[in-house]
Amino acid sequence: MRPDLILLCFAYVLSQFFRAFLAVLTKALEADIGTTPEDLAFASGIWFLVFAAMQVPVGAALDKIGPRRTAASLLLVGGGGGALLFSVATTPAHVTLAMGLIGVGCSPVLMASYYIFATSYPPARFATLAALMLGVGTVGNLVASYPMALASELIGWRLSLVGLAALSALTAIGLYILIRDPERDAAAQKGSLLDLLKIRALWFIFPVMFVNYMAAAGIRGLWIGPYLSDTFALSTGQIGTASLVMGLAMIAGTLAYGPADRLFKTRKWVVFGGNLIAAIALFWLAFALSASVWLSVVLMAAIGFFGASFPVIIAHARSFFPSHLTGRGVTLMNLFGIGGVGIMQFASGRLHTSLSATDPALAYQTLFLLFGALLVAGLAVYLLSQDRTD
Repeated sequence: MRPDLILLCFAYVLSQFFRAFLAVLTKALEADIGTTPEDLAFASGIWFLVFAAMQVPVGAALDKIGPRRTAASLLLVGGGGGALLFSVATTPAHVTLAMGLIGVGCSPVLMASYYIFATSYPPARFATLAALMLGVGTVGNLVASYPMALASELIGWRLSLVGLAALSALTAIGLYILIRDPERDAAAQKGSLLDLLKIRALWFIFPVMFVNYMAAAGIRGLWIGPYLSDTFALSTGQIGTASLVMGLAMIAGTLAYGPADRLFKTRKWVVFGGNLIAAIALFWLAFALSASVWLSVVLMAAIGFFGASFPVIIAHARSFFPSHLTGRGVTLMNLFGIGGVGIMQFASGRLHTSLSATDPALAYQTLFLLFGALLVAGLAVYLLSQDRTD
């Protein structure tokens, strides 16, 4: 791994942290500025939707100006500025605005590394490299669990966010210094997103990309905290430990998926089988909602592990991309993946609010059933896709 890729990996650690840390701060933010679970669901949804919307300009920027300036400038302004704004938040609206700005800052990080992998390494290694980057970067999920809970208790969430703002800015400066843009030829300036949308094979992959990350990101990034608190009355530290377990499972799953396409000589069936198991775990969790805290944590870990097919789905789609549209291609897939999470965060917040007033258990059961049903629907379309390996 080159120095620039190592630093990009660290930047992705920050990105993973920012999408998941709200769950741990549920009680602290409620006490200090009056946020509710619906407020945090809305703010988390804004992060994902802004992140997703940014994939279109980020893809064009990667193809036209390269990953160096794209990643460094957005992380500096969005990541550093957004974290600093969060640190001085006094209302839920401030949290939402800060999360949107942080979403801008995080939007190019993973795709910049994927662009470098796709243009500088053999195609057959893309899934393994992509999974390695995703798996190592998901350490941010771990930092967003127990360590963040501990930092919040020791120095306060505001000072913690100030430190994260400084760290984001320093990382952005390092990216500008270290990243080496891959060489581009004249063909790299031609083509558009519409050319990708004309590729029929991709339309059978888009639906599973849209739903595969919903449950893992939604539960780990937001609902694990309120669910365990409301159902089992766990403390912030205990919720942090449970989040840590699910985060470790997501890392293990990502690393396991990476070489699986080469091991089994298929991408389609690796993705289909893993996500089917994740759907079964979601239905099980819904119907064993309050049976045992340990069973719930194990099932959420299984959802995280088997729902970590993100890099293999992108590798499957990448095999259909024209080489000069690599940047737009990987970011288009990321738009579907992150956009699905963002939309579901909004929907889940409203769903929870509408049902929890009368029956809190029914609210969580319905939420987990909806996650599972959407995943099954995406897999049904994916069955029609064309398998392809490099």
